[in-house]
Amino acid sequence: MLMNVPATFIQSYIDDLNDALNQLKPRAALTRIQAAWLGTCLTGILLMNSICWAKFERASLGDCKVAALSWVFRKASIPCDWLLRVSVVLILKRYGITEGVLAFDESDRARSKSTKRIYKVYKQKHKGSGGYVNGQTIVLLLLVTSSITVPVGFFFYMPDPALKQWDKEDKRLKKSGIAKKDRPIKPERDSAYPTKTEIALGLLKEFKVAHSLIKIKGVLADALYGEKAFMDEAAKESGGSQVISQLRKNQNIEYRGRIRSVESYRCQPRTG
Repeated sequence: MLMNVPATFIQSYIDDLNDALNQLKPRAALTRIQAAWLGTCLTGILLMNSICWAKFERASLGDCKVAALSWVFRKASIPCDWLLRVSVVLILKRYGITEGVLAFDESDRARSKSTKRIYKVYKQKHKGSGGYVNGQTIVLLLLVTSSITVPVGFFFYMPDPALKQWDKEDKRLKKSGIAKKDRPIKPERDSAYPTKTEIALGLLKEFKVAHSLIKIKGVLADALYGEKAFMDEAAKESGGSQVISQLRKNQNIEYRGRIRSVESYRCQPRTG
């Protein structure tokens, strides 16, 4: 099967997408060329199980050139944010979904040891080898329902380079015995590099705006997000629903009228 013509169900999806775009945001619908490009890309992903312009060109026997595919991706005024939003609306409508649980997750994606041209790429610890590699971190928002789980938002996280450099230098000076008053002051965080909790709250707010009719039954997050400020704000944004986060071992809990650390509670022997 070649990819010169989009698969039938992909063409049907693009038609529905354009209809929804026209209803939700006038003049945001795809042009004929943009729709053809999207159909080619989606069919290529289906056949190749990857996103690679060169593979798409080979599968089309040269009809779809790498330069043309890449140019539309980089230069065409495609409303990508609205594509995701409307796609989610179509999926929820198709499955009759009116409620669900929102779950935050994150994924580190190793890319290369040397590349610096990929968006929000930074030096990461590589778990497989124990060394370092340049990679991306994606914060995901998932809607978990009784029938399907669907991604409804994402954002690329990158640590503030200035803060990262300051932290590295501060640790070096501290190890050398330099007093805190003689070490450089911690710089303010650049708003271009939000924290993961700030990103998560932003994704939650965007979901509420885009899908106001969906009832949020709860919010789930791992230990990274288990801070009072995040949990209070997440509960507020989700309409007062329960927010559940994994506990960290250095946090405290109240048990039988006593405040104790999670670590000591976990390690104490159980009776009865």
